[in-house]
Amino acid sequence: MFYLHQRAAEVETGIIGTPCCVNNPEKYNYTGNMNSDGQMMASSKPSYFIGKKEDIKAGRLVKSVCGRDVLVLYHQGEFYAMDVRCYHSGGPLHKGDIEEFDGRKCIVCPWHKYKITLAEGEGLYQAVDPFVKPLKPTWCSKGIKQRVHKVTESNGDLYLTLNDSSEAIDSDFYQTEKYRDTFMKEGMKK
Repeated sequence: MFYLHQRAAEVETGIIGTPCCVNNPEKYNYTGNMNSDGQMMASSKPSYFIGKKEDIKAGRLVKSVCGRDVLVLYHQGEFYAMDVRCYHSGGPLHKGDIEEFDGRKCIVCPWHKYKITLAEGEGLYQAVDPFVKPLKPTWCSKGIKQRVHKVTESNGDLYLTLNDSSEAIDSDFYQTEKYRDTFMKEGMKK
């Protein structure tokens, strides 16, 4: 079988993956899309070791993976991952509360209270139809605004697979070098 694992030193530093991931195949863990002989199938995407399940179950984790800053969350028995800065103004989602709106689990940006679904990255808002009396607010979607990523577990180890869709998503704006540098200097302060 073709398994390549993250080096222990990278786990300790919290820096996983680099923009030159292609030149460093030892940073990949190919756990998906294998045929019955254990051979890698061409469509597999690389997954990156992000930590042990028991360590992340304690709450939240921010990792830099292949040049992208990602928030990994554990909530009600599920793991979620998304870009760490809010699509609206770059707010620090790792400091946001998790709440349920209209039956959907969301993270609430601490800066402007934008609600983002954990599973899909949809922006939610409340609206009223002024022509329907009595006025009754309903939850509506702005569409996908926050890039979400996939977390998988294998034998207690957690791996992140980046969403590499070529379609632009609003949160991509805050993954530029300018905002990443600002975040590392200001955003991670507790």
